[in-house]
Amino acid sequence: MKLKPLADRVIVKPSKAEEMTKGGIIVPDTAKEKPVWGEVIAVGPGRFSDDGKLIQMEVKVGDKVLYGKYSGTEVTMDGDELLIMRESDIFAIMPK
Repeated sequence: MKLKPLADRVIVKPSKAEEMTKGGIIVPDTAKEKPVWGEVIAVGPGRFSDDGKLIQMEVKVGDKVLYGKYSGTEVTMDGDELLIMRESDIFAIMPK
């Protein structure tokens, strides 16, 4: 990974949008919803509190996370679509 997130930011690789419904109907590109979960591929060191102490990150590389539909900033790196967001934009870590 060439990008290294700063402070309390994480880099997430979004999951692929569903190509077909459970009933077997193929979903066209224009109707696909933005995915709201993905895998954390890089984590910053954490943020500093007002008194100067480092607050460690709760997420780690490899975690599957659930985040807001419009969270983060979209970037393309080496052909991969990625999201850079703050840890606070992540709602939950999905069980393995």
